[in-house]
Amino acid sequence: MGVNFRNTVFFGIASDVSSCPDQNIPEVVFSGKSNAGKSSLVNALADNKRLARVSQTPGKTQSVVYFNVDRKFYIADLPGYGYARTSKEKKEKFSKLAEDYFTSGRKIDLVLHLMDIRHDPSAEDVGMLEFLNGSGLNYFVVFTKCDKFSRQQLNKRLGELSKILDFSEDAAVFAVSSEKKTGLDDLRSAIEEHLFG
Repeated sequence: MGVNFRNTVFFGIASDVSSCPDQNIPEVVFSGKSNAGKSSLVNALADNKRLARVSQTPGKTQSVVYFNVDRKFYIADLPGYGYARTSKEKKEKFSKLAEDYFTSGRKIDLVLHLMDIRHDPSAEDVGMLEFLNGSGLNYFVVFTKCDKFSRQQLNKRLGELSKILDFSEDAAVFAVSSEKKTGLDDLRSAIEEHLFG
C-alpha cells in the first residue's frame, strides 16, 4: 500500500470525545507524559518540524490533536499527563479526556505509548501499561530521546526498563530519537505493517 508519512497534515482538535472526527480511516493514538516528546515524534515521523507545535512548557496540549497521514490514517495526540506545573484542575481535565477517549468505545487501531528513556517510568506510565495490557488494545512502547545514549548504553538501559515495566508479549518496543532521526524508519514500517499488513 505504501504510506507517505511526509504527506501528513494537521486535521483538527477535539476538546471532548463528542467532537472527535468520524472514523472512516484507522486511528493511531499517542499517549504519554507531557514531556515524553509526542509532538516532536509526530514532526519527526512526518519529516516536518513545523507540523505539531512543540511547546517549551509541557502540559500545554489540553485537547486531542489530530493529524491525517497520507489520507490513510489519523494520528490522535492525547493530552499528556503528570506535569507538575499544570494546575490540579487542569491535570484532572487532561486525564479525564484521555480516560474518556479510551473508554468511549471509539475504535483504536494502535496505541503508541511514549516514555523518555532518560527517566524512570512514572506511576502514570506503569498504570497506563497496566491499562493497555488489560484492555485488549494493540500497542507499541516507544522510548524517546535516545540520542543521549551510546548503542551499548541504550541496550543496557532497555534491559533495565524491561525488568521494571510489564510489557505485553505482543507489544513491539522501539527506541527513537526525533532529533537524530534514529529508529524512525523501523517505527514507520511497523505502523504501516500493523495497520495495512
